[in-house]
Amino acid sequence: MKSFALVRADDSDKVKIALHDLERYGHIQFSATPKRIEPAYADELLVSVMGVSLKSKCNSAALVELNNHAGAAISRLKKIHPPAHIIIISPRHKMFEELASKFSKYPEFDRTFTHPKNSQNMEIVQEKGEISNPMPKE
Repeated sequence: MKSFALVRADDSDKVKIALHDLERYGHIQFSATPKRIEPAYADELLVSVMGVSLKSKCNSAALVELNNHAGAAISRLKKIHPPAHIIIISPRHKMFEELASKFSKYPEFDRTFTHPKNSQNMEIVQEKGEISNPMPKE
């Protein structure tokens, strides 16, 4: 039976890393592309699933449908330490049906990383002659 993973973090880079960690180190299979959801909604979902008050709000969140059974996903999640808060939502949770019906309507979560250009480091590398033009200028 399918389940969802809700990934909440301070910023989108941490969400991206956590999604990568779920696949790579947790060996959790996604059945669909991760979707971006509003951080406030992610906070509501956390409170609903966990049944506790919110300690801190998130600034970025993603929802992904999993091929793995919820119990297996939770077991694998315990073995890794992603830089985000991850909650597994199974069919036994009351909001599961709502998420399942709305999932396809959410926009895709952009998983690409943007590397800030650090001109000082580039100048040092170029002085040493190691790389002449590592990144094209935009």
